[in-house]
Amino acid sequence: MDAAATSAPATHRVTWYSVAMAAGLALAKAAIWIASGSVALLASTADSLLDLIASGATFYAVRYAAAPPDAEHRFGHGKAEAFASLLQAGLVFASAALVVEEAVGRLLRPAPVRAQALALGVMVASTLLTGLLIAAQTAALRRARSVAVASDRTHYLADLVSNFVALAGIAAAVASGVAAFDAIAGLIVTAILIWGAISVFRRASGQLMDHELPRRERARIRELMMADSAILDVHQLRTRASGPNVHIQMHADLDPALSLEAAHKIVVAAERRVLAEFPEADILIHPDPRGRAEPHGGAFAEQTHR
Repeated sequence: MDAAATSAPATHRVTWYSVAMAAGLALAKAAIWIASGSVALLASTADSLLDLIASGATFYAVRYAAAPPDAEHRFGHGKAEAFASLLQAGLVFASAALVVEEAVGRLLRPAPVRAQALALGVMVASTLLTGLLIAAQTAALRRARSVAVASDRTHYLADLVSNFVALAGIAAAVASGVAAFDAIAGLIVTAILIWGAISVFRRASGQLMDHELPRRERARIRELMMADSAILDVHQLRTRASGPNVHIQMHADLDPALSLEAAHKIVVAAERRVLAEFPEADILIHPDPRGRAEPHGGAFAEQTHR
């Protein structure tokens, strides 16, 4: 069974949780916002509506990304997750402008928060449910690499902070009778969401631009390759992430006196060592006869760095 198939249940299950929670909170917050008129709750409602759209995109993306390679997509479908993450970031940026407009208007024309107990209650419930979802997402990410779930988790971490801010703003407005606290909380929530969106955008764009894996992981791949003394050196190591999968390719220097069959066995054993720690990887190892290999040319000609 391939890595995508074995890790899929964890990510699939947590995306169900995300969609269900976002839908329930969006409906509850929208109803209570209409009753209360709270700007902080409006910001939180807008965020939950975006969560629902983004979680729906993530729900679809992780399933599409886990699909095996086909004739049109020989490297798989993993980058669908990065596109879903970009959608999340774009939606947050768009909603931020709308909430800021409402909050500034409320600062200029203050209005008291109505249905105060309901407004506070829904924010407490939202905070608790968001914390539980983040815990489930964290557990899923320990089992499977998924930029879409990681982006969703980043979004909900920002939500958790923003829920505390919204709760504090509503409580301060209720306790003091100063409606401006509610509007200020709405602005703070918006700033937090924008910061989270920037983080999501950077992670997703890194995958779409085929950014290398972290230096620590690249060093570990090289260490696993060199564990066999028959492999004399490793060069041209190139890596990239694609949703739940990673693609790894490299050149390995071998004794030129080895037979093709012996060289093949060494390369296969090295591939298995790397797969043991990177089970989601697609690995391509090119054996070179040490001291006799011609440098490879083309658009990705051999470089001096590793």
